[in-house]
Amino acid sequence: MRILLNIIWLVFGGLWLALGYFLAGLICFVLIITIPFGIASFRIGMYALWPFGKTVVDKPTAGAGSLIGNVIWVVVAGIWLALGHVVTAIAMAITIIGIPLALANLKMVPISLLPLGKDIVPVDNRPSYM
Repeated sequence: MRILLNIIWLVFGGLWLALGYFLAGLICFVLIITIPFGIASFRIGMYALWPFGKTVVDKPTAGAGSLIGNVIWVVVAGIWLALGHVVTAIAMAITIIGIPLALANLKMVPISLLPLGKDIVPVDNRPSYM
């Protein structure tokens, strides 16, 4: 079922969302100080391509640097990417088949707003510190 949902997701919105993350990552690579944001953007972009079967967990080692970085991220790109998820979720929720996709889209809004201090792991291999 995950493979089928991932294929439908990729066709009806995942590719465009991932391209948005990749574009944000490339823009972040322009300045040396924003390279960690670019890396996080590419990581989330890969998650946006194939989200079913993966989950987001908090990193236990995240600290004040992640908090400060997340505030900067929200201002630079987070609001626009989260808005893209909400708009895509509304479009997907129009059909019955699209409702699970819309819910997955809304599940991605928190990580699009606050990506630093998070880790994306397979659902089957959750870390023991959870």
